[in-house]
Formats: sequence, C-alpha cells, structure tokens
Amino acid sequence: MLRALMYILPLALTIYAFIDCLNTPEDEAKHLPKVVWVIIILLFWIVGPIVWFAAGKMRKSPAGGRTPSEWHRNHRTEWVAPDDNPDFLKSLKDENKKDEAVLKDWEADLRRREEELRKQREQGDDEQKS
Repeated sequence: MLRALMYILPLALTIYAFIDCLNTPEDEAKHLPKVVWVIIILLFWIVGPIVWFAAGKMRKSPAGGRTPSEWHRNHRTEWVAPDDNPDFLKSLKDENKKDEAVLKDWEADLRRREEELRKQREQGDDEQKS
C-alpha cells in the first residue's frame, strides 16, 4: 500500500497543480508566464507542483484588490427564465408546428395503410364466398 502511495500522491498533486494553474488568471501567476508554469508542472512532475504552490500563484488579493469572486460578480451574464424569454417561447412554437406536421403526416399514412388492409380483407372475403 505504501508503495502505491509513493506513485499516487505525486500524480494526484501534479494533476491538482496542473488544473489549478490552468484555472488561475494570467495576472495572478507570479514570476513567470502561465505557459511556463504549466511546462514546469508537467516536466518536473514531482517538484513542479510544490514549486507552483509555493511560488507560482498569488495566494492573497492582488494589489488592485480584485478577488476572483469580484471578477465573477462583474462579468456575470444576465440570466432570463425560459418562460420570460421571447426567443425561447418562439422556438417552442416553431418546434410544436413541426411536430404537428409530422403527426398529421403519420396519421394520414396510418389511415392509408388501414384502408389498404381493409380492401385486402374485403377482397379475400369475396374470393372465399365465390
């Protein structure tokens, strides 16, 4: 078990550091560009993640005072409920019209087939009587 842990722990740490580096904004990566940090993490997979956590990322709020939660607050898109969105409601009406047309075609085809079967049965009954 201890042998497996010797391989699993550095691998898990490398994966975590890699994802953390990719999700970090460019202006929060210290000393080197983010691309170089990714290469360091992947190339030196045992010490690279440790170096990233120790020296690669700003752990406190940047000098401008912008935290990730503030960035998300400022870049949030306005969400509209589907029942208030006229484009969504229009697309539903268009889909409904298409579905109704397909249903009418299917019903017409079904009636035609039933008529053909009925005629075949009547012809078979007439031949048996003769």
